[in-house]
Amino acid sequence: MSKDRGKTRVRYYEGLPQIRANAAGMDIGAKEIWVDVGNKEEPGVRKFGTFTSDLNEMAEWLKRCGIETIAMESTGVYWIAPFQILEASGIEVFLVNARFVKNVHGRKTDMLDCQWIRLLHSYGLVPASFRPAAEIVVLRSYLRHRQMLIQYAAGHIQHMQKALTQMNLQIHHVISDISGQTGMRIIRAIVAGKRDPKQLAALRDVRTKATEETIAKALEGDYRAEHVFALKQSLELFDSYQKQIGDCDQQIATYLESLNPQANPDELKPARRAKKKKRNQAASNIREQAFRISGVDLTQIDGISESAALALIREIGVDMSPWKTEKQFASWLALCPNHKISGGKILQRSTRKTANRARDLLRLCAQSLMNSKSALGAYCRRLCGRLGQPKGIVATAHKLALLIYRLIKFGRDYVDIGQEAYEKQYKERTLKRLARKAKEFGMQLVPAIQKEVP
Repeated sequence: MSKDRGKTRVRYYEGLPQIRANAAGMDIGAKEIWVDVGNKEEPGVRKFGTFTSDLNEMAEWLKRCGIETIAMESTGVYWIAPFQILEASGIEVFLVNARFVKNVHGRKTDMLDCQWIRLLHSYGLVPASFRPAAEIVVLRSYLRHRQMLIQYAAGHIQHMQKALTQMNLQIHHVISDISGQTGMRIIRAIVAGKRDPKQLAALRDVRTKATEETIAKALEGDYRAEHVFALKQSLELFDSYQKQIGDCDQQIATYLESLNPQANPDELKPARRAKKKKRNQAASNIREQAFRISGVDLTQIDGISESAALALIREIGVDMSPWKTEKQFASWLALCPNHKISGGKILQRSTRKTANRARDLLRLCAQSLMNSKSALGAYCRRLCGRLGQPKGIVATAHKLALLIYRLIKFGRDYVDIGQEAYEKQYKERTLKRLARKAKEFGMQLVPAIQKEVP
């Protein structure tokens, strides 16, 4: 206590309350893992290997120390095995963002890092990253692996196009996609030994816009043996990946059938418009499976295709309880302005940078609405005209995120009012706003008198 002007004043020092007493921190590396349990046991910090036996020993040691919860950084893919083993042992695991646990500059060691993570976690200063339910995590692993196979196959399409260009075969200039029916027929014929441009052009599909004469002219080239060999190997690798994608599709279909249904597929309403099956679409009944495991039909929202609906479910799951409001959901997706304020002034309004896959999916869905005649299409075009296309697409993705949140959480159906009805409502809102402004200035809006045309 201290005396001030003859009066006695007591100073109270309140420490930060510790909300997790039985907490631990973990620093994960490729070859070793450092774990801190505080003063639970001597020594309070131990180092473990990354073999499965070492991870089981670490879990048993944490249980003996009475640890109930532990925090770890999301370091590459090294966190997955410790996360699963600790979760199976009954310990609550917090996967935290590495940006939130940066230590003081100049104090960077593995031992200090695990102690710092434990300290922050015990006081509740680092939130856990979102991780969907266990069954959705399995589905996400299958679908992400399938997406990786598609990317690898796309690389071999580029290799085939390179080999064709080296032989001066300008087939990619006369057809839109060499991996389509016309392109693959011609490539397989070239690998089989055919060289006559007219015979190759006769393999043209009837839907191809280019004529046989144009295609035959583009197929006059220098068929060198080394380039044909490269084309052959690229084609074999492409076919191999297509087979692997087919096997992955069967595994995904089997797993989707094993998930607990949230709705009966017979209750699914018919699609508002017929949608063609895309080339990389996993299966023909994606819409039914997505409706069965989620209980809502996300494809009723314009811009969200069947593949996008299943991809969104794999990223966000079917439970919206981690986000209390739709605004929190949009903030997690980084689709809302991130205001940086200093000195009472907003220095920056742009959205924050993130590697959220659901955000990228929603932006692609929003971009597909540019030519849509729906209400969302009119909304997207209006915002792109006012804000510019990049910001307009982000704003449309934000609206899609809100609609998805409402559909999954409240089970409501989405009804499209159409482009004309949306534009009529927008016009009425604009006129009401103008009339209110005119009234504030003591004026009144008067409709223009249209002169009759003689």
